[in-house]
Amino acid sequence: MSWFSCLFTLWPSSSPFLLLMWLGGRQLGLRVGLQVVQTLTCSRWGTPSNQGLFQDGDVVIGGLFSLHYQPPTIENDFTQLPHYRPCTGLEHVPLQYIYAMVFAVEEINNSTTLLQGVKLGYSIFDSCGRPPWALQAALSQTGGDSTSCILNDTSASTGDHPVPLIIGGASSVTGQILSRMLGPLSAPLISYLASCPCLSDRLQFPNFFRTIPSDIYQARAIAQLAIRFNWNWIGAVVANNDYGHMAVKVFCFIDILSMSAFQIYIQYTSIIHFLVILSYLNKLHAYYTCLCQVFQEETRGKEVCLAFVETLQRDKIVIDARRAALTIQASTARVIVVFSWYTDVRELFLQLAKINVTDRQFLASEAWSTSNDLLQDMVTRKVANGVLGVAIRSSTMPGFQQYLSRLNPISRPGDDFLREFWEKEFGCSLEAADQSESQANRLLVKYSLPPCSGTESLERIRHPFTDISQLRVTYNVYLAVYAAAHALHSLLSCPDMDSLIKTNTSTCSSLKLMKPIKSIEHLENVNFTTPQGELFYFEGADIPPKYDLVNWQKTTGGSQKLVLIGGVDGFDLHLDDSAIQWSTGSNQVPISVCNESCPPGTRKANRKGEPLCCFDCIPCADGEISNETGSLHCERCPSEFWSNDERTACILRQLDFLSFNETLGITLTTVAASGVVVTTAVFVVFLCYHKTPMVRANNSELSFLLLLSLKLCFLCSLVFIGRPSIWSCRFGQAAFGISFVLCVSCLQVKTIVVLAAFRSARPGAGALIRWFGPSQQRGSVCLLTCIQIIICTTWLSISPPVPRRDLGFQGSKVTLECAMASVVGFSLVLGYIGLLACTCLLLAFLARKLPDNFNEAKLITFSMLIFCAVWVAFVPAYVSSSGKYTVAVEIFAILASSYGLLLCIFTPKCFIIVFRPEKNTKKNLMTR
Repeated sequence: MSWFSCLFTLWPSSSPFLLLMWLGGRQLGLRVGLQVVQTLTCSRWGTPSNQGLFQDGDVVIGGLFSLHYQPPTIENDFTQLPHYRPCTGLEHVPLQYIYAMVFAVEEINNSTTLLQGVKLGYSIFDSCGRPPWALQAALSQTGGDSTSCILNDTSASTGDHPVPLIIGGASSVTGQILSRMLGPLSAPLISYLASCPCLSDRLQFPNFFRTIPSDIYQARAIAQLAIRFNWNWIGAVVANNDYGHMAVKVFCFIDILSMSAFQIYIQYTSIIHFLVILSYLNKLHAYYTCLCQVFQEETRGKEVCLAFVETLQRDKIVIDARRAALTIQASTARVIVVFSWYTDVRELFLQLAKINVTDRQFLASEAWSTSNDLLQDMVTRKVANGVLGVAIRSSTMPGFQQYLSRLNPISRPGDDFLREFWEKEFGCSLEAADQSESQANRLLVKYSLPPCSGTESLERIRHPFTDISQLRVTYNVYLAVYAAAHALHSLLSCPDMDSLIKTNTSTCSSLKLMKPIKSIEHLENVNFTTPQGELFYFEGADIPPKYDLVNWQKTTGGSQKLVLIGGVDGFDLHLDDSAIQWSTGSNQVPISVCNESCPPGTRKANRKGEPLCCFDCIPCADGEISNETGSLHCERCPSEFWSNDERTACILRQLDFLSFNETLGITLTTVAASGVVVTTAVFVVFLCYHKTPMVRANNSELSFLLLLSLKLCFLCSLVFIGRPSIWSCRFGQAAFGISFVLCVSCLQVKTIVVLAAFRSARPGAGALIRWFGPSQQRGSVCLLTCIQIIICTTWLSISPPVPRRDLGFQGSKVTLECAMASVVGFSLVLGYIGLLACTCLLLAFLARKLPDNFNEAKLITFSMLIFCAVWVAFVPAYVSSSGKYTVAVEIFAILASSYGLLLCIFTPKCFIIVFRPEKNTKKNLMTR
């Protein structure tokens, strides 16, 4: 064995230090000095580990398992060499892992297709769950386990079997340390339980492989579960280590928590161990950042918030578990994610049971989702019902149960692990056949256990060791052995035996020429079908990710059982929702939200200073809708649509116009009809008394024409009521303009006649009255009216008003109105009416004081004042109105001005004609 290999077999507290010394000495020329002294020997500090499981073979693969859980106390006073003392506290499940490896090796040795002619052996050590111990064992395996070595090529030790690869790394910490330390030796490491995503980095860990998926996929699975069941308000209880911190980093809400450098130094007691572990912690940040990005991609647009985060520290688990239980009790989160080891979870459940918190839904990580100890615990049954968890994928191993049941230390005399298990389970002592009895056995003999009868058998007992119903990590170990075997098979297989001579280009090796670095190359290209029919290959360091989704369900007897309800294949989640039994004992999915989802018709508004999952529901504004639950925004309806009362759908806007059926339309119609009736009554009165002086005064013909025009004014207002059409839009405005011009023209001519009559009574002005005879009066009215007819005809011919929907008005109704295509035309119509009205008002004002008992100019003056006031007020009212009220304003102006003219001019006359006939005489009218 070489000096380099021997150097790595030193005691664990010194091996990293000596490794660093060798690397430094190589640069300082130490290697040259060693080459000169060819006979220099070296020896290992401490006692070599002889408690393990070994089988010789042509090729021996290494195995590292955490079989014991109680490491011994190490006291380093630096005054004497360290002393090796074994661990205590046998674990049953890791023991099953060991025999899964042995079972797989025996299967391969019996195979007719795999590694033909090559016997596979194994060298299995217990790392006791401590990275330094795992490192010592790994270096012993890769360098051989001799106690001394000679630095020459002819002094190879017999019985020394350096392993080409190691199956081990029961944790991510151990996996990283072993991979880094074995990297310079190019020795591959296949882990069955190290799941840290950082180990996928081929630049840092080129010699690392694993048969368990990266935690990235577990993080994605948990994220998908939260999203699938709409849980956006979740509590988290995590272990205060890298595994728990990973879970928190998944939700991207807290910073990295880690041990202090002093704590690390105290735990590992050696400055060299401290430096090794600290180098591992420096890589955690990139690992957490990776997981955070994964979860952000998975939950983008789907808020998932942590209501709280509580950590559990192993050395103060009772205090931390009590604090976490009180936080869970006070929180509104109904779903709790727990990332911790099952022993920590047991204490948490115990504290929850003490305060009677039994209505929470727990999400379990793979570290405790399949724990049989928790499933059978009475306290757990009270607190944790319907647990939903992610579990390492399980599979079957045909023949494995029979293999375990037939294990017997009598047939395996050199199996110290089986002997310790046997004596512990059956409470008897096995007599050692030699003097190499382990310390654990010596302790049992010391306590005078009765000797075993030889009839003890595992076939007649039910024990977790022989339980193969949930082969998860066990199957990972099984896969690791087969992956190693296929890599070795590829390495040792040559299509042409002559290629062995060409060592520079050959892709295969012989047993003597086999190098560890070649094992890495062939492991990367492994691709085979397992005995179970599954395709196996590595993607870098990883395998295609697969998980089981499990559910804790109550049985009829009150106990709990583990039920498979789905799985995770890559990024795809397959889940049978109907098979889940929730914490309530029913199939009703629990609700865990900070706020109930906003119903349709509302939108979410984040509360200032609170997580995104906590929000208020704001109703959508008019004209906007949200037809989904939990909408972030309200969508505006198209212009021809409007929101319904619930703001959940856009409905077609109703056409709105001034109709005869509504109150306003009925009122205006009644007022217009009343105007027509009153005008007709006056017309009848004047017709009946047309020969009386009151009617004949000031040209009775113009009076009748004025009444006719007023009737037309009242009637034209009715054209504006009802559904607008092309003819009503055109006819209504024309009738309005012409009727009012006719009315005002009559009043203007009547006023001119009054002025002319009084002017002609002056000396020399007798000819003036001849210019205002009946014919001239009729002609003047026709001329003035024709001008308006020409304006209206031109306007309606060039750019007439047309029916149009006014979509600019916000509301559930869209106004159908007569749109003025040309404002100039409508302005000319109104302007001409206004010009005549002002002229008439001026003339009437000048004639108001002319001597006469009945001077009609006074009545015309007052009526024109009302007329002008109405239409002056009409302009701003018309402009500021919208929809059908614009039409109502115009109708009101027409009716108000028409009533003003009718009442002011004809009421006094009708009063005299009907009620004071004695005043209806020429003498009375001529009296000053």
